[in-house]
Amino acid sequence: MLSLFQRKRPPVAAAPSPAPATDLPKGLMRPESAASLLATPRRQKLLEHIWQRTSLSRKQFASLYRAPLERYAELVQAFPASEAHHHAYPGGMLDHGLEIVAYSLKLRQSHLLPIGASPEDQAAQAEAWTAAVAYAALLHDIGKVAVDLHVELADGSTWHPWHGPLRQPYRFRYRDDREYRLHSAATGLLYQQLLNRDLLDWLSGYPSLWAPLLYVLAGQYEHAGVLGELVVQADRASVAQELGGDPARAMAAPKHSLQRKLVNGLRYLLKEELKLNQPEASDGWLTEDALWLVSKTVSDKLRAHLLSQGVDGIPANNTAVFNVLQDHGMLQPTPDGKAIWRATVTSSTGWSHSFTLLRVAPALIWEPGERPAPFAGTVAIDTGSTDNEADGPLPLPPDDVQPAAASQEALPWEEAGSTASAPSPRPQTKADVMEDMLAMVGLRDSSGMAREAEAAAGEVDATPPGAPSLISVTATPSSPLPMSPVAQPSGEHFMAWLQQGIASRRLIINDAKALVHTVSDTAYLVSPGVFQRYAQEHPQVEALARRENQQDWQWVQKRFERLQLHRKQPNGLNIWTCEVTGPRKARQLHGYLLQSPLQLFQDPPPNNPYLKTGGVSPAP
Repeated sequence: MLSLFQRKRPPVAAAPSPAPATDLPKGLMRPESAASLLATPRRQKLLEHIWQRTSLSRKQFASLYRAPLERYAELVQAFPASEAHHHAYPGGMLDHGLEIVAYSLKLRQSHLLPIGASPEDQAAQAEAWTAAVAYAALLHDIGKVAVDLHVELADGSTWHPWHGPLRQPYRFRYRDDREYRLHSAATGLLYQQLLNRDLLDWLSGYPSLWAPLLYVLAGQYEHAGVLGELVVQADRASVAQELGGDPARAMAAPKHSLQRKLVNGLRYLLKEELKLNQPEASDGWLTEDALWLVSKTVSDKLRAHLLSQGVDGIPANNTAVFNVLQDHGMLQPTPDGKAIWRATVTSSTGWSHSFTLLRVAPALIWEPGERPAPFAGTVAIDTGSTDNEADGPLPLPPDDVQPAAASQEALPWEEAGSTASAPSPRPQTKADVMEDMLAMVGLRDSSGMAREAEAAAGEVDATPPGAPSLISVTATPSSPLPMSPVAQPSGEHFMAWLQQGIASRRLIINDAKALVHTVSDTAYLVSPGVFQRYAQEHPQVEALARRENQQDWQWVQKRFERLQLHRKQPNGLNIWTCEVTGPRKARQLHGYLLQSPLQLFQDPPPNNPYLKTGGVSPAP
């Protein structure tokens, strides 16, 4: 079959060399050739990794993958992937396209396709399925160019992507009247711009593949089976990386859509935790036409709830959470397309206060017969400041209207402000962005290997599964070091949470991402991470810490220390410093040693075989 793509084809005419940018009128950009667009070191690395995932010769790769990728690059040029969400910078759509192809091919390696077919049929169709996964991933957002953007050429005419690649200077803007999900349906307008007749003829010869591919191209992912699931997971991984989440966990997340989990999470919170329509301070207000939710409170609690349910790949701060909610069609945007509304709430008793709010359609939460009575007061929109600029923390409601979050495991998150702003694009030349990407697809270069020591310490997940590296750890006394923010209701509750999390395996131990290890025949709690994880599930702790003029993590740490369950150093200090030595890098790790492993484990596991202790004596 692959011989079909080895016939000689006429070379594509090279685009003319770009003239100096100074020749262009202000605001216009000159279209670039595919070779120029793909020439950056980062994009070249991504192309190399995509090739390595295909197991093809260079010649075969050029026909099956390189050519569609080049046509994609010429079509999307310097367009961003979104206006104010993920990859919202010039060239973001091209970066997102390459990333999602790399992620999708990584995921595809874990599947024998078509599912249920004989091994002989799976082997015969393997290359077609691999190519279809990559094409579906590449095309999933291409419709945005057709329906989200208005592109004007230098001569004043309007360009549409079905006209073919741009051939003269252009400018673009986002359409004010665009529909969020229309771009999925618009894919059918453009896929032949990327996939030629020979490719389509080839893929159409596999009925079990052709049907789900057509569903993906029509935006009907719910009918596309495993092909649609792979694209959704790969997209989630790329978006999670850009917005500060964890691409590895996003790719490994359950197959149910993130949008559904967000909806279910909001429904749970509104039923069990959030208080609506209170006469004074409240978590939200339901009017006739909208559900208004206090932005920071709801974001904190939604993130904590999703984490407690094992939903990973959630962004690391509130700004990014707002963007994910909006990106999944969960929020009704302001007139200028932002997630945050500013409004003054006035109750029937005369109480009044200004808030930054999220606006949700009530029909998204309640069935017609389940909808609560509307708020007796008013929610007056402040039309003078419908922006996403953080304006400092809002006053917290009284303690009796601060519902508790679920007591489950959470990931460490950054503390965020109360309102959202469009995320500044991260410089694409930063090494950490590329290293995260390479770690996720499992194709790191030698510089990525230096992260193995950090991974074994539970602070960086850079070691692929099945490839642990033996490291040595020597512990020496040190002074307590400053830590990141975290909080909790009490020291006793923190220990109960640890025990429950370990017993239910929501908290992993002795793993690359673990915050609890067994060292010197006892438990070692990595600090500050273990306190951070707890605090993220209990956002109400922030208020408790603020009353004592402490950061929330310090509040939790102090409550834990008061229990006197940890082993102190000979000089009386609490924190033990471990020297973690890997094959290429060494670093320090800080944490607490418990007096006895029985304080945490009913049946203490053996010591982590990849941690060697020196200087930490077993408990007497």
